[in-house]
Amino acid sequence: FSYCTLYIDSREISRYDFTKPCTYTGRKGDTIMKILFYGAKDYDQQFFDKLAPEYPGITFKFIEANLYEETASLAKGYDGICAFVNADISTAVVKELHIQGVRLILMRCAGYNNVDLKAAAHYGIKVLRVPGYSPEAVAEHAMALVLTANRHTHKAYIKCRENNFALNGLMGVNLYKKTAGIVGTGKIGLAMARICRGFGMRVIAYDLYPNKELDFLEYVSLDALLSTSDLISLHCPLTEETHHLINEDSISKMKDGVILVNTSRGGLIKTEDLIAGIRDHKFFAVGLDVYEEESELVYEDMSERILQSSTIQRLLSFPNVAMTSHQGFFTEEALTNIAETTLQNAADFRDGKELKNQVTI
Repeated sequence: FSYCTLYIDSREISRYDFTKPCTYTGRKGDTIMKILFYGAKDYDQQFFDKLAPEYPGITFKFIEANLYEETASLAKGYDGICAFVNADISTAVVKELHIQGVRLILMRCAGYNNVDLKAAAHYGIKVLRVPGYSPEAVAEHAMALVLTANRHTHKAYIKCRENNFALNGLMGVNLYKKTAGIVGTGKIGLAMARICRGFGMRVIAYDLYPNKELDFLEYVSLDALLSTSDLISLHCPLTEETHHLINEDSISKMKDGVILVNTSRGGLIKTEDLIAGIRDHKFFAVGLDVYEEESELVYEDMSERILQSSTIQRLLSFPNVAMTSHQGFFTEEALTNIAETTLQNAADFRDGKELKNQVTI
């Protein structure tokens, strides 16, 4: 046989493909550090295997199963695990990882809102992340969503494939000389701000910690940004303070005909309030690469299944909404940086060096 599949309660937990080559195992004499890679896709293994020879002594076991409470026990015998934004790293999962002897959690992403940091600290497990794999990749995708939702290129493509060349329903608006509001001016937010400036837009921004050295954007209050912007692009982390930042109240403060784009975290937007705003014709266009219900769906082919929730289908039913599946990071350059930084994080932990990318409470 070429593979075997493990099921728990009728849910596929893991599939091991025996036709794939083994991971690099290090050079003789190296201290071997074993990492279990959860939620592995072919493209993940491709980029990690490519860089593995540069980090001797670090070995990865790639499994398709994502990290849940049911699969945490698979980490027995491993020094660390590697997870992504869609993994469940709650208190119960962290406790089970501790029981299995795991000392390191490697997040191959910038976000860590899905990690119980208090539990990790309690059990002495270090959490490391990839703070900046490619800000431009995400920002460019954000602008792609703006253009797609605004100019309806997704609809135009389908119409042309059916030999329908009418322009009905395809009208957009100019971005030139409009106001772009950037919420969060970290590396990705700044990359988006530069792109908007290149389109000839006025750029304003809101951030709890403004970068006063920037001279090509103007910092304003959140209320001022909401009421002034023709385009609002979200680039802030998901925290208790930013959870449902976009809600009925904040939507009511926006200009009619605003374009809203989210490539950060789905929890920044209260989906039911967004849907109500779309129905009330508050938005000219909406572009979403992330959404609240994505954890069980993201990176999975669900085309043959009946989804238990209709929220995503409701969003997709609107003609002015463009959605993608959390792919803002998905470029060759970003995946190379993710693999390189994750491997370096593992090497620094193993060698007792300063953990520059450690996440603490």
